[in-house]
Amino acid sequence: MAKKDFTIKGKNLDELKQMNPGEFLQLLTSRQRRTIKRGFTGQQKILLEKLRSNEKNIETHCRDMVILPEMVGATIKVHQGREFVPVIIEPEMIGHYLGEFAMTRKKVMHNAPGIGATRSSASMSVK
Repeated sequence: MAKKDFTIKGKNLDELKQMNPGEFLQLLTSRQRRTIKRGFTGQQKILLEKLRSNEKNIETHCRDMVILPEMVGATIKVHQGREFVPVIIEPEMIGHYLGEFAMTRKKVMHNAPGIGATRSSASMSVK
């Protein structure tokens, strides 16, 4: 089965890149549209400048940045709370936020009972 081409409301990636910002905003959901209409913050503007200059090893704390068509193909390291996680921007991510792709919480992994554990919890089977 052939891979399906990416589209947003009937527009492919090349058409999205050629659109002016006003037309592109109409394809997004209301929350993303409002975020972009309000204007980018200083840090978000710096991030866009780095992307446009094809800078390598881009690190950012801007987890609330909406992914735009011009970002597709770039690798951005998004801050996760303690470290930067590389996120490769793909066409399917357009309209989402950067923070959605760098999880801040990890799965809880319990181990052996700690100091001060009750007698009953010490006798639990350990897998």
